[in-house]
Amino acid sequence: MASKRTLVVHGGAGAWSEELRPLAMEGIERALDAGLAGFGGGPLEACLAAVRFLEDDPIFNAGIGASLNADGFVELDAGVRDGRDLRAGAVAAVRDIRHPVDLARAVMEDGRHVLLVADGASHFADQAGIEKADPKLFIVERRRRQHEQWQRGEGDTVGAVAFE
Repeated sequence: MASKRTLVVHGGAGAWSEELRPLAMEGIERALDAGLAGFGGGPLEACLAAVRFLEDDPIFNAGIGASLNADGFVELDAGVRDGRDLRAGAVAAVRDIRHPVDLARAVMEDGRHVLLVADGASHFADQAGIEKADPKLFIVERRRRQHEQWQRGEGDTVGAVAFE
């Protein structure tokens, strides 16, 4: 029996404004394409490729374009799980990690921890060779305005799940 590859990508749990909905749908389609292109490396690679794309798209609440915290800066979270062997890794409250999903994967692969947060996660990233970025990269004008007006952001999270 041939394996059937499946990839589901989502761009958030919140409602999108009429203005942003077409951009969000286009971004989801492009993230899906990125994930499907990554499927050659297996389901985990497909998910990582899709989420990396979403972390780069300023429309979504992940990476570039994430919501600002109460102090006006971005803290990012990510988690990965490999259902084949039940390994998991996660990071939270990171400010200088270019792709938090890559760091979550490194935590999983390292195997000593399941969750690293804040400065500890950043130090682990240095040891693991994970790409870092200036925290200013993640702040976009739309999110700055939302923060100033104390508005809830659209699409509160992103994610992907795949199997074959």
